[in-house]
Amino acid sequence: MRYLIKGLLAITLATPAFAKAPDHSLHPVARPVSQATPDLSATPESPLAALSAESRPAPRPQISTPEAAPDSAAKAPLQQAGAADTSPLAVSQALRPTSRPASVVKAAIVVRQKVARGAICGDPALQGEHVGPVPGSSRGCGIDDAVRLRSVNGIKLSQSAMIDCTTAKTLKRWIDTSLTPAIGVRGGGVTQINVAAHYVCRSRNNQPGAKISEHAKGHAIDISGFQMRDGTNITVLDDWDTIRDGLLLRKLHKAACGPFGTVLGPGSDGFHKDHFHFDTARYRSGSYCR
Repeated sequence: MRYLIKGLLAITLATPAFAKAPDHSLHPVARPVSQATPDLSATPESPLAALSAESRPAPRPQISTPEAAPDSAAKAPLQQAGAADTSPLAVSQALRPTSRPASVVKAAIVVRQKVARGAICGDPALQGEHVGPVPGSSRGCGIDDAVRLRSVNGIKLSQSAMIDCTTAKTLKRWIDTSLTPAIGVRGGGVTQINVAAHYVCRSRNNQPGAKISEHAKGHAIDISGFQMRDGTNITVLDDWDTIRDGLLLRKLHKAACGPFGTVLGPGSDGFHKDHFHFDTARYRSGSYCR
């Protein structure tokens, strides 16, 4: 009985939850009008119009233009603060080198004039004398326009070489690009090139019946070695097979192949075991190097 009463009571309380929903949504009730709607037509066109004259900032005072400085002030030199104004260790004046003595200047001019007078083939680095045409004593010998070369870029030849300008310029190229860099500062650098032969009217290797040598045309020079500033020497005969200088001599021999048309040295034949033969003959097949 007790449980029955509790069940009836629960059904009675839950009945409103199952009631029918309203057919239309409820509308909120309008609020009562307490004030009149403001007239928008009376609103100012711009917020700036509502500002009073007193609320605006006062105009800036007129700034007078300064008078131009007189010409004397414009021409006055500007005083700049120097190092002496900021450091007690600064010198008051920049140091200037003293003038060279007239004797030094004169000596330099004399050297320059000598170089200009001794220049051959249009290159001051090639020093010597212009010889001109050299007639041959035999058929095929002779030089059309010969020079007597004494030094190349300050490196002396052990004997002046009579050759043509093409051979002189080619020798200079080989000295500048190969010999001088290869020796470097060893022994103070190269100071002399030992010349074994230059112009001579003869056949190749002095062999009877052989063709005319390039020496007979002023196209060739033979080099047997080099002397350093300290007096030491490198020779083809003594140093070709040594460990220290053999590689150097082979490098110089190889570097000459290309600039010169013919390059001969030890191993080419029995006639060139003690010197390099360089000549400017040209062949269709290219340089001949042995």
